[in-house]
Amino acid sequence: MQGAMESRFRDRLSIIGMGDLFMFPFNTLNNVNVDGKKVLLRTDFNSPLHKETLKIEDETKINAACRTIMELNQRNAGIVLIAHQGRRNSWDFTDLSQHAELLQERLGKEVRYIDDLFGEDAKRAIASVGSGDIILLKNLRSFEGETAKISPKEHAKSALVSSLAHLFDLFVNDAFASAHRIHASIVGFPMVLPSAMGRLMGKELRIISEIVENPERPCVFVFGGNKFVDAIPVIRNLLEKRIADRIILGGLIGLVFAVATGKNIGTENMKNLREELLPEFSDEAKAIALKYAPKIAIPVDMALDKEGSRIEWEINSDPPALQALDLGQKSISHCLEILSNARTILISGPVGVFEREEFSAGTRAIFKKSTSSGAFCVIGGGHTTAAANQLGFRDKISYDSTGGGAMEYFLSGKTLPAVEALTISMKKFR
Repeated sequence: MQGAMESRFRDRLSIIGMGDLFMFPFNTLNNVNVDGKKVLLRTDFNSPLHKETLKIEDETKINAACRTIMELNQRNAGIVLIAHQGRRNSWDFTDLSQHAELLQERLGKEVRYIDDLFGEDAKRAIASVGSGDIILLKNLRSFEGETAKISPKEHAKSALVSSLAHLFDLFVNDAFASAHRIHASIVGFPMVLPSAMGRLMGKELRIISEIVENPERPCVFVFGGNKFVDAIPVIRNLLEKRIADRIILGGLIGLVFAVATGKNIGTENMKNLREELLPEFSDEAKAIALKYAPKIAIPVDMALDKEGSRIEWEINSDPPALQALDLGQKSISHCLEILSNARTILISGPVGVFEREEFSAGTRAIFKKSTSSGAFCVIGGGHTTAAANQLGFRDKISYDSTGGGAMEYFLSGKTLPAVEALTISMKKFR
């Protein structure tokens, strides 16, 4: 952290939870008694895995959860952890035994893994938990109803919640990266249990709220990656609310806006967009681009993959049937010019295929300028974190958010379902 933002953020982070009841209508760990109580703690341990060995490759989320776990442990609570890894039927859908092992190493305390979620084995294990004990239950997504598209009240009646809730004194949600999900473990338990927000989620909300409400300006947002549908309403909200002074676009969202402004990006690149680029998204991007043109940096050139080599191509000039995998040099130069004066920078998604050295130039240049300009730089999302890590900028980032999707949801101006559920819980169990 650097400059004026450094002291302001350090001060604010040091008092996370202090007086937050005057700002938010939900409980935090500051105003709940956990001494001798049994606490159900929802964390987000969903981590990148090696595709062949299925071993955890990045422990960021596990490390980030330790503060809340340690505090509850030191305050004499018995802790039962619930978390997920991957999605049902996906290659990274695994049990959580290695997560428990890594957590035990980080905490220096025993963490028992129970290969059951709400069956008799799980219930016996929960009954045996005393003050200072920590157990981790089976992958939440082994329960098909965890991700069912139903209301919080309906989730509260699910087998998961109805089987476990009565075994606990308190529910604590510290899973910021899943806070935008209307899942049973996120919104169901607060309907039937006194609930509170954990330290990590509180910290994440404080930082992102500061960027939204009181950033040091100019405030610049960078959007990239291979997902673009969710980014469009975020960009609109940031510009409508005058949160962003400038927005830089790369990756697929850069191509979407290039198309929206009438540019020809070629058949190969349109293939990557066609499945999700429905007319309503294209129309919305076009409306944003027309209204806020001076504030949006849309790529003017791209780097194409020609038989494994990088070639530069100016958008709209006889597009070859090749994939665009990075920003071109003119676009990179324009981005650096914008970032040179920025005082607050938020990066959501790499602007190119950074995994390949020849197409990492745009992402590398943006990280380098963002971390050397004296700006407060926040990154969000696993792909962005992986890029910062691989390119050697991870330790230079001011703050690395654990939840890219949750962060974008918040930046779009919506209330996070997890926060809404905690608010309801406080009113219900005041």
